Amino acid sequence: MDLSCFKAYDLRGRVPDQLNPTLAERIGRAYVEITGAKKVIVGYDIRLSSPDIAEALSSGLMAAGADVFDIGLCGTEMVYFATSHYGMDGGIMVTASHNPKDHNGMKMVGPESRPISSDNGLNDIRDRVLEPFADAPEQGRYEPLEAMSAYIDHLLGYVDAGSLKPMTIVANAGNGGAGLVIDELEQHLPFEFVKIHHQPDGHFPNGVPNPILPENRTVTAEAVVEEGAAMGIAWDGDYDRCFFFDENGRFIEGYYIVGLLADQFLRKTGGGKVIHDPRLTWNTLDLVAAAGGEAIESKTGHAFIKQRMRDEDAVYGGEMSAHHYFRDFAYCDSGMIPWLLVAERLSQSGQTLSSLIDARIEAYPASGEINRTIADPPKVIAAIEAKYGVGAKSVSHVDGVSIEFDDWRFNLRMSNTEPVVRLNVESRGDIPLMEAKTKELLEEMERLNQ
Repeated sequence: MDLSCFKAYDLRGRVPDQLNPTLAERIGRAYVEITGAKKVIVGYDIRLSSPDIAEALSSGLMAAGADVFDIGLCGTEMVYFATSHYGMDGGIMVTASHNPKDHNGMKMVGPESRPISSDNGLNDIRDRVLEPFADAPEQGRYEPLEAMSAYIDHLLGYVDAGSLKPMTIVANAGNGGAGLVIDELEQHLPFEFVKIHHQPDGHFPNGVPNPILPENRTVTAEAVVEEGAAMGIAWDGDYDRCFFFDENGRFIEGYYIVGLLADQFLRKTGGGKVIHDPRLTWNTLDLVAAAGGEAIESKTGHAFIKQRMRDEDAVYGGEMSAHHYFRDFAYCDSGMIPWLLVAERLSQSGQTLSSLIDARIEAYPASGEINRTIADPPKVIAAIEAKYGVGAKSVSHVDGVSIEFDDWRFNLRMSNTEPVVRLNVESRGDIPLMEAKTKELLEEMERLNQ
C-alpha cells in the first residue's frame, strides 16, 4: 500500500494512486485506534473526490466505534471551530488546500483542535494503517451537524458591528469554499461584495486557488481598481489563508498584515502576547510594543506556532505566509477573521489600506521571501553564518539562522519539504541598503552552490 500521502503535518497525495476511498476507510479506523476518539467531526472541501473520500473515512471511523458528526462542505477552519466549539474528541478535514486538482488529503486534529502532526500521532496512524483491523463491538453512529450558523456568529464576535461602515470589497474565492461563508456573512455586514470566481467548483475552471502565485493575483487586482473597491481579498481552496490587495490593486506582503492585525487586536484586548515567525520581525516588534503587547518569536510552521500560543496564552499569532492564529479560535488559523479585522480598522480609522501599509513598508522595507534551489542547504547556510555572523549584533537559530545588524537583518532557512533555502532581508527605512544586501546574499549563495 502506497502511504506517501502522509507528510509532516498532514496528508496530501494524488487521487486515486496515493489517496483513495479504500485507504481513507483504513485511515479512519487507524485514527480511532491511535487517538481513542469517540466523537469526531468530519468535513470536506470542494474537490471532486472529496465527498467519496469523506464518506469512506467516516465509514472507517464508525467501524472502529467512533460517532461521526458530518459538517459537510466547508473550509478547514470550520472543522477546527466545530471540534473545539462542540467539545469533540477530534476532527478531520478532507482537503488538499492549494495542491493540483487531481490531489486530495486530510488535516487532523485532536481535542480542542490541537494539531496531529508526524511527531504526535500522524506517523502512528500511518503505521497502524498497514495492520489488520477488526470491527468494534459497537459501531459508531452517523449524524449530520449544521455548524455554519454557530461559526458565523463566532466570526462576527471579532468586530464591533456598530463601527463598520459601508465599503466595496472584492472577494475572490478562487472557486474554493470561501464564497459560501461570504454569502452568509454578507447578510450581517454593511459591505458590498464584488464576487469573482465565487461558485465552489472542484474542476477549478480558473486554475487552482493559490493567490501566492503572482499569475493568480491579476484578476483580483484588476477588479479592485475597476470597482473602486476599498480592498480585495483572495483565498486558497480551503480558505485557511487570505491575501490582501489595497485600493490600488497592489498585493500586500503578508509580513505587513501580521503587524496590522497584531496592532488591531492589541487595541481591543488592551495588551497581551503576540507570536510571530523569525523570517521578518522588526515591523511586528515595533507595532506590538507600541500597542502595549509582548512579541514572542516561534519557529515557522502551524504546529509550532499553535503550541507556542497555548504555552504563552497569546491573543494572536501571525506568519508572513498568510496564516493568522487566534486564541479564541482554539489557537487555530482562520482566513476569515483577518479580513474582518482589517475592514474594521479601515472603518474606524477612515484611512485607506495603502496609507496604513505604506508607512510600514517605508519604516521597514523587506525583500519578500526569495527561494533558491541549493544542492547542500546546510553547508550553504553554515558558510553564510560564518561570513556574516562576525561583527553582527545578534545571531539566532530559532529557525534557520537570523543575523542582525544595526540597520539591516536577514533570515536564511531551509525548507522542510524540498532542497530549497528561503531568504528574507529587511532594513530600517533604507530601501537601497535592503536591495543591495539582498543582491549580495543571493550572489554569495550562488557562489557557494557551485
